[in-house]
Amino acid sequence: MERPLIAVLNGPNLNMLGQRQPEIYGRTTLDDVEQLCLQTAGKLGLAIDFRQTNMEGELISWVQDCRKRARGIIINPAGYTHTSVALLDALLATDLPVIEVHISNIHRREPFRHHSYVSRAATGVICGLGVGGYSLALQAMTDLILDEDNR
Repeated sequence: MERPLIAVLNGPNLNMLGQRQPEIYGRTTLDDVEQLCLQTAGKLGLAIDFRQTNMEGELISWVQDCRKRARGIIINPAGYTHTSVALLDALLATDLPVIEVHISNIHRREPFRHHSYVSRAATGVICGLGVGGYSLALQAMTDLILDEDNR
């Protein structure tokens, strides 16, 4: 039986994890996050496609491609959270469960970070729990897929 594929998509500047503002984001690198996701997915019986881009159009194209190949999307849209209506539209068009993840608690930061366009498309949001939020998102996605399959 083929394992359900979950796209784990990461937006701009997340390639700088571990170096950029460690007082906010910690010292864990994006490679470390990918390894965490691979380990968690393996335990849950999921396959993942883990990606990062600094380009909005590329992120949108990846989201659109998920319609044909993935069971769900976990996305840390980073700065596009607060700016991209185009990303929101792409996520809404997938008709897939979406879990939005943020390493920091965006609601305890600058006021402009309190609004998320992506949340409108998200089934759920995990923020402020560090990189462990990715593992929680994979567990939640597993539960969503199981619920869907049992309907």
